[in-house]
Amino acid sequence: MAYYFMSDWLKNFQYRTNISWWLILSTCGGALLIALLTVSYQSIRAALMNPVKSLRSE
Repeated sequence: MAYYFMSDWLKNFQYRTNISWWLILSTCGGALLIALLTVSYQSIRAALMNPVKSLRSE
């Protein structure tokens, strides 16, 4: 969908550029990788945390 809307939007300009499909695919892959790394880091950190320490501080 992003490719379709961006190519349609870029048709209106006098100076045009083509958007490659691999550019959109790599951007989506990069965003997915960052999200996966962030969630994995937070999950591992929560799993290794000592629950007794959290209960004492609350």
